[in-house]
Amino acid sequence: MSRSTTLPPASLGGSSAINDSPVSIQVLERAMSLLDVLAKQPDPVPLKELAAATGLHTSTTHRILNDLVVGRYVERVDSGLYQLGMRLLELGSLVKRRLNVREVALDPMRELHKITGQTINLSLQQGDEIVYIERAWSERSGMQVVRAIGGRAPLHLTSTGKLFLSVSDPRQVRAYAMRTGLAGTTRNSITQLDQLERDLALVRRHGYSRDNEELELGVRCIAAGVYDDTGKLQAGLSISAPSERMRDEWIPVLLNTARQISEALGYERAAGADA
Repeated sequence: MSRSTTLPPASLGGSSAINDSPVSIQVLERAMSLLDVLAKQPDPVPLKELAAATGLHTSTTHRILNDLVVGRYVERVDSGLYQLGMRLLELGSLVKRRLNVREVALDPMRELHKITGQTINLSLQQGDEIVYIERAWSERSGMQVVRAIGGRAPLHLTSTGKLFLSVSDPRQVRAYAMRTGLAGTTRNSITQLDQLERDLALVRRHGYSRDNEELELGVRCIAAGVYDDTGKLQAGLSISAPSERMRDEWIPVLLNTARQISEALGYERAAGADA
Protein backbone atom coordinates (compact mmCIF):
# COMPACT_ATOMS: atom_id res chain seq x y z
CA MET A 1 0.00 0.00 0.00
CA SER A 2 1.20 3.58 -0.68
CA ARG A 3 2.48 5.76 2.14
CA SER A 4 0.30 8.64 3.24
CA THR A 5 0.14 11.09 6.11
CA THR A 6 -2.89 13.01 4.90
CA LEU A 7 -5.68 10.86 6.32
CA PRO A 8 -8.55 12.87 7.82
CA PRO A 9 -9.65 12.05 11.37
CA ALA A 10 -11.75 8.89 11.49
CA SER A 11 -12.88 6.76 14.38
CA LEU A 12 -13.76 3.10 14.04
CA GLY A 13 -14.93 2.94 17.60
CA GLY A 14 -16.54 6.36 17.95
CA SER A 15 -19.91 7.71 17.04
CA SER A 16 -19.00 9.31 13.71
CA ALA A 17 -20.64 7.62 10.75
CA ILE A 18 -18.25 6.16 8.18
CA ASN A 19 -19.46 6.98 4.71
CA ASP A 20 -18.58 5.20 1.49
CA SER A 21 -16.18 7.83 0.13
CA PRO A 22 -12.85 6.59 -1.30
CA VAL A 23 -10.97 8.04 1.68
CA SER A 24 -13.22 6.25 4.19
CA ILE A 25 -12.85 2.98 2.30
CA GLN A 26 -9.08 3.47 2.32
CA VAL A 27 -9.13 3.91 6.10
CA LEU A 28 -11.06 0.66 6.48
CA GLU A 29 -8.69 -1.18 4.15
CA ARG A 30 -5.70 0.01 6.17
CA ALA A 31 -7.37 -0.95 9.44
CA MET A 32 -8.13 -4.43 8.09
CA SER A 33 -4.53 -4.72 6.91
CA LEU A 34 -3.29 -3.97 10.42
CA LEU A 35 -5.68 -6.50 11.92
CA ASP A 36 -4.49 -9.14 9.44
CA VAL A 37 -0.86 -8.53 10.45
CA LEU A 38 -1.72 -8.76 14.15
CA ALA A 39 -3.67 -11.98 13.56
CA LYS A 40 -0.56 -13.68 12.15
CA GLN A 41 1.61 -12.88 15.18
CA PRO A 42 1.45 -14.89 18.41
CA ASP A 43 2.99 -12.05 20.45
CA PRO A 44 2.35 -8.30 20.72
CA VAL A 45 3.80 -6.39 17.78
CA PRO A 46 5.76 -3.10 17.89
CA LEU A 47 4.34 -0.06 16.14
CA LYS A 48 7.26 0.23 13.73
CA GLU A 49 6.95 -3.43 12.73
CA LEU A 50 3.25 -2.97 12.00
CA ALA A 51 4.00 0.10 9.91
CA ALA A 52 6.66 -1.75 7.94
CA ALA A 53 4.46 -4.79 7.37
CA THR A 54 1.58 -2.72 6.01
CA GLY A 55 3.62 -0.11 4.14
CA LEU A 56 2.03 2.70 6.13
CA HIS A 57 3.77 5.71 7.64
CA THR A 58 4.36 5.31 11.38
CA SER A 59 2.15 8.28 12.26
CA THR A 60 -0.69 6.93 10.10
CA THR A 61 -0.32 3.48 11.66
CA HIS A 62 -0.39 5.01 15.14
CA ARG A 63 -3.52 7.03 14.39
CA ILE A 64 -5.45 4.04 13.01
CA LEU A 65 -4.33 1.82 15.88
CA ASN A 66 -5.57 4.40 18.36
CA ASP A 67 -9.01 4.23 16.75
CA LEU A 68 -8.92 0.43 16.87
CA VAL A 69 -7.94 0.56 20.55
CA VAL A 70 -10.92 2.83 21.29
CA GLY A 71 -13.18 0.27 19.61
CA ARG A 72 -11.48 -2.59 21.53
CA TYR A 73 -10.49 -4.27 18.25
CA VAL A 74 -6.85 -3.85 19.31
CA GLU A 75 -5.21 -3.73 22.75
CA ARG A 76 -2.17 -1.65 23.60
CA VAL A 77 -0.31 -3.95 25.99
CA ASP A 78 2.78 -1.78 26.41
CA SER A 79 4.25 1.36 24.99
CA GLY A 80 4.44 0.72 21.25
CA LEU A 81 3.22 -2.92 21.48
CA TYR A 82 -0.16 -4.04 20.14
CA GLN A 83 -2.24 -7.21 19.92
CA LEU A 84 -5.76 -8.18 18.84
CA GLY A 85 -8.47 -7.02 21.22
CA MET A 86 -11.31 -8.73 23.01
CA ARG A 87 -13.95 -7.17 20.77
CA LEU A 88 -12.89 -9.52 17.97
CA LEU A 89 -13.37 -12.50 20.30
CA GLU A 90 -16.84 -11.25 21.17
CA LEU A 91 -17.77 -10.85 17.52
CA GLY A 92 -16.30 -14.24 16.67
CA SER A 93 -18.39 -15.86 19.39
CA LEU A 94 -21.53 -14.25 17.98
CA VAL A 95 -20.75 -15.57 14.51
CA LYS A 96 -20.01 -19.03 15.87
CA ARG A 97 -23.34 -19.19 17.71
CA ARG A 98 -25.15 -18.27 14.52
CA LEU A 99 -23.46 -21.00 12.51
CA ASN A 100 -25.68 -24.03 12.39
CA VAL A 101 -24.12 -27.11 10.83
CA ARG A 102 -27.42 -28.07 9.23
CA GLU A 103 -27.89 -24.65 7.61
CA VAL A 104 -24.27 -24.48 6.47
CA ALA A 105 -24.37 -27.99 5.01
CA LEU A 106 -27.65 -27.89 3.10
CA ASP A 107 -26.54 -26.18 -0.13
CA PRO A 108 -23.34 -28.26 -0.47
CA MET A 109 -25.44 -31.38 0.18
CA ARG A 110 -27.78 -30.45 -2.64
CA GLU A 111 -24.82 -29.99 -4.99
CA LEU A 112 -23.44 -33.38 -3.99
CA HIS A 113 -26.84 -34.93 -4.66
CA LYS A 114 -26.86 -33.41 -8.15
CA ILE A 115 -23.49 -35.00 -8.87
CA THR A 116 -24.28 -38.47 -7.52
CA GLY A 117 -28.05 -38.72 -7.97
CA GLN A 118 -28.15 -40.45 -4.58
CA THR A 119 -29.39 -39.48 -1.13
CA ILE A 120 -27.01 -37.32 0.91
CA ASN A 121 -27.33 -37.51 4.70
CA LEU A 122 -26.09 -35.31 7.52
CA SER A 123 -25.91 -37.08 10.87
CA LEU A 124 -24.82 -36.34 14.44
CA GLN A 125 -23.84 -38.61 17.29
CA GLN A 126 -26.22 -38.96 20.20
CA GLY A 127 -25.00 -41.46 22.75
CA ASP A 128 -24.44 -44.85 21.14
CA GLU A 129 -26.33 -43.92 17.98
CA ILE A 130 -26.29 -41.52 15.10
CA VAL A 131 -29.34 -39.42 14.32
CA TYR A 132 -30.12 -38.17 10.82
CA ILE A 133 -30.73 -34.41 10.95
CA GLU A 134 -30.86 -33.47 7.25
CA ARG A 135 -30.93 -35.05 3.80
CA ALA A 136 -30.79 -34.04 0.14
CA TRP A 137 -32.66 -36.16 -2.40
CA SER A 138 -35.08 -35.89 -5.27
CA GLU A 139 -37.95 -38.05 -6.44
CA ARG A 140 -36.79 -37.44 -10.00
CA SER A 141 -33.49 -39.25 -9.38
CA GLY A 142 -34.95 -42.75 -9.52
CA MET A 143 -34.24 -45.43 -6.94
CA GLN A 144 -32.66 -43.98 -3.81
CA VAL A 145 -32.10 -44.93 -0.20
CA VAL A 146 -33.99 -42.33 1.84
CA ARG A 147 -33.32 -42.11 5.57
CA ALA A 148 -35.97 -40.45 7.73
CA ILE A 149 -34.89 -37.25 9.43
CA GLY A 150 -34.80 -38.05 13.13
CA GLY A 151 -34.09 -41.70 12.43
CA ARG A 152 -31.40 -43.44 14.46
CA ALA A 153 -28.92 -46.26 13.94
CA PRO A 154 -26.09 -47.89 15.96
CA LEU A 155 -22.65 -46.34 15.57
CA HIS A 156 -20.86 -49.54 14.55
CA LEU A 157 -23.31 -50.37 11.76
CA THR A 158 -23.16 -47.03 9.94
CA SER A 159 -20.50 -45.17 7.99
CA THR A 160 -21.03 -41.97 10.00
CA GLY A 161 -21.09 -43.87 13.27
CA LYS A 162 -17.70 -45.37 12.47
CA LEU A 163 -16.33 -41.86 11.96
CA PHE A 164 -17.25 -41.00 15.53
CA LEU A 165 -15.90 -44.27 16.88
CA SER A 166 -12.65 -43.73 14.96
CA VAL A 167 -11.92 -40.51 16.89
CA SER A 168 -12.82 -42.09 20.23
CA ASP A 169 -10.30 -43.36 22.73
CA PRO A 170 -9.71 -47.16 22.41
CA ARG A 171 -11.11 -47.58 25.91
CA GLN A 172 -14.28 -45.78 24.86
CA VAL A 173 -14.62 -48.10 21.87
CA ARG A 174 -14.28 -51.14 24.12
CA ALA A 175 -16.83 -49.67 26.54
CA TYR A 176 -19.21 -49.09 23.61
CA ALA A 177 -18.78 -52.73 22.55
CA MET A 178 -19.54 -53.91 26.07
CA ARG A 179 -22.66 -51.72 26.37
CA THR A 180 -24.15 -52.60 23.00
CA GLY A 181 -22.86 -56.14 22.54
CA LEU A 182 -22.17 -55.06 18.91
CA ALA A 183 -25.53 -56.45 17.87
CA GLY A 184 -25.90 -56.93 14.12
CA THR A 185 -28.79 -56.61 11.69
CA THR A 186 -27.39 -58.34 8.57
CA ARG A 187 -24.89 -61.06 7.74
CA ASN A 188 -22.37 -58.29 6.96
CA SER A 189 -22.70 -56.55 10.33
CA ILE A 190 -19.56 -56.12 12.40
CA THR A 191 -20.22 -57.97 15.64
CA GLN A 192 -16.69 -58.61 16.96
CA LEU A 193 -14.51 -56.00 18.68
CA ASP A 194 -11.30 -56.96 16.89
CA GLN A 195 -13.07 -56.67 13.53
CA LEU A 196 -14.44 -53.27 14.50
CA GLU A 197 -11.01 -52.06 15.61
CA ARG A 198 -9.50 -53.09 12.26
CA ASP A 199 -12.26 -51.26 10.43
CA LEU A 200 -11.74 -48.12 12.52
CA ALA A 201 -8.02 -48.22 11.74
CA LEU A 202 -8.91 -48.11 8.04
CA VAL A 203 -11.19 -45.13 8.67
CA ARG A 204 -8.36 -43.24 10.35
CA ARG A 205 -5.96 -44.16 7.56
CA HIS A 206 -8.18 -43.20 4.63
CA GLY A 207 -10.15 -40.29 6.12
CA TYR A 208 -13.55 -41.72 5.21
CA SER A 209 -15.66 -44.71 6.25
CA ARG A 210 -17.90 -47.32 4.65
CA ASP A 211 -21.00 -49.28 5.46
CA ASN A 212 -21.05 -52.35 3.21
CA GLU A 213 -24.59 -53.63 3.75
CA GLU A 214 -23.94 -53.76 7.50
CA LEU A 215 -27.10 -51.95 8.55
CA GLU A 216 -29.37 -53.00 5.70
CA LEU A 217 -28.85 -55.57 2.96
CA GLY A 218 -28.68 -54.01 -0.48
CA VAL A 219 -27.56 -50.62 0.85
CA ARG A 220 -24.04 -49.21 0.97
CA CYS A 221 -22.86 -45.89 2.39
CA ILE A 222 -19.69 -43.84 2.47
CA ALA A 223 -19.13 -40.98 4.92
CA ALA A 224 -16.70 -38.15 5.55
CA GLY A 225 -16.35 -36.01 8.65
CA VAL A 226 -17.47 -32.42 9.17
CA TYR A 227 -15.29 -30.57 11.69
CA ASP A 228 -15.83 -27.34 13.62
CA ASP A 229 -13.41 -24.50 14.33
CA THR A 230 -11.84 -26.41 17.22
CA GLY A 231 -11.07 -29.41 15.02
CA LYS A 232 -13.77 -31.52 16.69
CA LEU A 233 -15.79 -33.95 14.59
CA GLN A 234 -19.18 -32.27 14.47
CA ALA A 235 -21.15 -34.40 12.00
CA GLY A 236 -20.93 -37.02 9.30
CA LEU A 237 -21.77 -36.38 5.66
CA SER A 238 -22.73 -39.57 3.86
CA ILE A 239 -23.90 -40.92 0.53
CA SER A 240 -26.44 -43.76 0.75
CA ALA A 241 -27.14 -45.82 -2.36
CA PRO A 242 -28.34 -49.22 -3.51
CA SER A 243 -25.29 -51.46 -3.40
CA GLU A 244 -25.00 -51.86 -7.16
CA ARG A 245 -25.07 -48.07 -7.68
CA MET A 246 -22.39 -47.01 -5.22
CA ARG A 247 -19.28 -45.64 -6.96
CA ASP A 248 -15.82 -45.17 -5.46
CA GLU A 249 -15.27 -42.19 -7.75
CA TRP A 250 -17.69 -40.27 -5.53
CA ILE A 251 -15.28 -40.43 -2.61
CA PRO A 252 -13.10 -37.42 -3.63
CA VAL A 253 -16.13 -35.19 -4.18
CA LEU A 254 -17.62 -36.37 -0.88
CA LEU A 255 -14.40 -35.48 0.92
CA ASN A 256 -14.25 -32.12 -0.82
CA THR A 257 -17.85 -31.33 0.12
CA ALA A 258 -17.27 -32.27 3.76
CA ARG A 259 -14.16 -30.08 3.76
CA GLN A 260 -16.14 -27.19 2.29
CA ILE A 261 -18.74 -27.44 5.06
CA SER A 262 -16.02 -27.73 7.71
CA GLU A 263 -14.27 -24.61 6.45
CA ALA A 264 -17.57 -22.73 6.55
CA LEU A 265 -17.73 -23.70 10.24
CA GLY A 266 -14.26 -22.25 10.80
CA TYR A 267 -12.21 -25.42 10.51
CA GLU A 268 -8.63 -24.93 9.37
CA ARG A 269 -6.84 -28.05 8.18
CA ALA A 270 -3.31 -28.48 9.53
CA ALA A 271 -0.56 -28.26 6.94
CA GLY A 272 0.05 -31.68 5.40
CA ALA A 273 -3.16 -33.16 6.77
CA ASP A 274 -5.20 -35.45 4.55
CA ALA A 275 -8.63 -34.75 5.99
